[in-house]
Amino acid sequence: MFNNFPFHRVNWKTSIFLILTFIVAVVATPIYIYHYGLDWFQVGMFFFYTVATIMSITLGYHRLFSHLAFKAKWPVRLATLLFGAAAFENSCLSWASDHRHHHKHTDHDGDPYDISRGFFYAHIGWLLFKLDPMPLMNNVGDLRKDKMVMWQHKWVHLIGAVVGLVVPTLLGYWYKGAEGALGAFLLAGILRIVVVQHCTFFINSLCHTIGSRPYNSGNSARDSAIMAFFTCGEGYHNYHHAFQHDYRNGVKPWQFDPTKWMIWFLSKLGLASNLRRVPQEKILLAEMREAQRLLEQQRMGVIKREESCPLRQRAEEALEGFSATLTNCCSQLEEAVANKVTLSKAAMVKIQSEIRQVSRKLGKFKPSFS
Repeated sequence: MFNNFPFHRVNWKTSIFLILTFIVAVVATPIYIYHYGLDWFQVGMFFFYTVATIMSITLGYHRLFSHLAFKAKWPVRLATLLFGAAAFENSCLSWASDHRHHHKHTDHDGDPYDISRGFFYAHIGWLLFKLDPMPLMNNVGDLRKDKMVMWQHKWVHLIGAVVGLVVPTLLGYWYKGAEGALGAFLLAGILRIVVVQHCTFFINSLCHTIGSRPYNSGNSARDSAIMAFFTCGEGYHNYHHAFQHDYRNGVKPWQFDPTKWMIWFLSKLGLASNLRRVPQEKILLAEMREAQRLLEQQRMGVIKREESCPLRQRAEEALEGFSATLTNCCSQLEEAVANKVTLSKAAMVKIQSEIRQVSRKLGKFKPSFS
C-alpha cells in the first residue's frame, strides 16, 4: 500500500509537530472547555499570545527582517524575535530566506511554497516534505551580520518552548493551580500555535488562489480583506507582491492593517524609523495599467466579433473613450514618476476618481450582440 510513498522525503520532526499540535488543539481543547469552562484569564491569555505572536511574524519576521521595510530599535527587534520564536515557524533567518526566495521566484521553481504545485502544497505540504532541491540560505547575508538574529537562530526552539509554552503554563498555574496551568498550556499554548500557523499558511495558499489583483496580474498573489482581518493586514497580498518594500500592505485608508498602524505608532515613539513608502503616483500607475489590461481584453473580445452592427460600433466607441481617459491619466502619472514630481492633492483626487469610474464601467461593461 505504501510501496511508492516517499518516506525518505518526509520532514519527520516538522510533520510530527504540526500533526500532533493540530490533534491536541481540536481534541483536547474542547474536552478541557467542556469540563472546566472558560474565564476571562484564559481567554485574555489566548488573545494576547495570538496577537503578540502573529504580529511578531507580520511586523518582525516579515516587514522588518525579510523586506527591510523600516528600521527598529533593539527592544522591538528583541520582542519580535522572542514572540516570533513562540509561533514555531522556524527562526527569523530561515523564515526570511524562504520568503525572499518566494518573492524572487513566485509561481516558479525556486519558490518554496509555489502555488502552481497545488493549494495543499503551498499551504502546508512544503513543510511536511523536504523540498527538492532544498533552497539555499544564500540571500540573508545582511541578517547574518545581526547578532540578535543569529542568537535567535541558534536557540529558536528553546526560546519558542519557554516563551510560547512554559511561560503561559506557569502563569496559568499562578492563576488557578493545575487546572489553570492545563488550560493555559492548551489555549494560549497549543491552540494558539495552530491558529497562528494556519493563518500564516493561508497567506501562502488562499491569498494565491482567491481574491482580486488590482496592482499586478502577472503573478498569483491576490488581495483578500478577509485574510487581512485574520493576519493583521497581511491579506493585501497583491499589493505586497507589487511593492514588497513598502511598510504598508493595506495602503488604502479604509483597509485593515494593524501591522502598518503599529509600525507607524512605534515610529512616533522613536522605536522605528526609515519607514519605506511607495509614492502614490506609482501605486495609481500600477492600478491604471491593470485597468488598461482589462480594457484591452474587453476590446479584443469586441473586435473579434465578425458581424457588424450598431451595438458593436457603440461598444467600440465606449471602450475607445475609456482608453482615452486611462491614457491621459497614465501619461500624467508616468511623467510625474519619471521626474520624481509629487502631484497636487487635487490632481491625485481627480485621477483616482477617473480611474474608479472607468473601473466601475468596465466591470459592468458586458455588451450582448444579437
